[in-house]
Amino acid sequence: MQTEARVGVAVEGGVRKLVQPPQQKPQQLGTVSQLLAGGVAGALAKTCTAPLARLTILFQVQGMHSNVATLRKLSIWSEASRIIHEEGFRAFWKGNLVTIAHRLPYSSVNFYAYEHYKKLLKTIPVLQSHTDNVSADLCIQFVGGGLAGITASASTYPLDLVRTRLAAQTNTTYYSGIFNALQTISKEEGIFGLYKGLGTTLLTVGPSIAISFTVYESMRSYWQSNRPNDSAAVVSLACGSLSGIASSTATFPLDLVRRRKQLEGAGGRARVYTMGLFGMFRHIIRTEGLRGLYRGILPEYYKVVPGVGICFMTYDTLKKLLADISA
Repeated sequence: MQTEARVGVAVEGGVRKLVQPPQQKPQQLGTVSQLLAGGVAGALAKTCTAPLARLTILFQVQGMHSNVATLRKLSIWSEASRIIHEEGFRAFWKGNLVTIAHRLPYSSVNFYAYEHYKKLLKTIPVLQSHTDNVSADLCIQFVGGGLAGITASASTYPLDLVRTRLAAQTNTTYYSGIFNALQTISKEEGIFGLYKGLGTTLLTVGPSIAISFTVYESMRSYWQSNRPNDSAAVVSLACGSLSGIASSTATFPLDLVRRRKQLEGAGGRARVYTMGLFGMFRHIIRTEGLRGLYRGILPEYYKVVPGVGICFMTYDTLKKLLADISA
């Protein structure tokens, strides 16, 4: 057989036949690359939005030790001004070092686990037979995102708790840093003190990440199918921001309760809540009203729009960059 490789034609028995060039498989990111992309994306997003994240935490926990009259006077600008005058401008990033220490492994595990849970779910016979079905894809994204969030939270939880306690400190410094906080909590509250509020966190993070990933991937797919020439970075930023708003709105009351659980007994203070999850919800509604469950939602929105957008945009950009380098 005589083959003309350049023009993709084979001559066999005097008959010319078209020869299809071998299909190149898309580049698959290795484990290290996936972890690196996810970790850097999470750390960068958290650093950029650290001031708003701290304001959110301060608002969420103020109901624990403040009376109703004080709570009504609070606003984002008054609290931001207080931080600047009493603690200095750098205080907006208080606890950011532990945030990065937490976000690097958290985001790495989160994105990595999400990719692998999706692959695993696609091997389930019921879902495998509906690979082109939109409902099946949404189910895979939702369940995969929820499992990824639970996996990442459980594996890095002590750092999340320390970050909350450092960020909640105002004028009085009880914990001087990451290691001091870990040692102090272990000594005063026991080793299980580092996992205080884990159950509520898993209840929050599971659906939050599931909603975030599902909305993000669904919107990005729809956008790219209708406007394929739009910038990938712009698409990621817009879809990521909207997915963050959706997940935060749906799970914010649970997030507020988990923050308060994390601060139970912090700094030697007496416990405020002696009831379970539903008892805490009833107590907050009774003492602070229904709006109390959404205390701090505005700075959360201001944080989520750029934060989640930057995170998804950075992750997608790094994935492409690392795939090109490995190619």
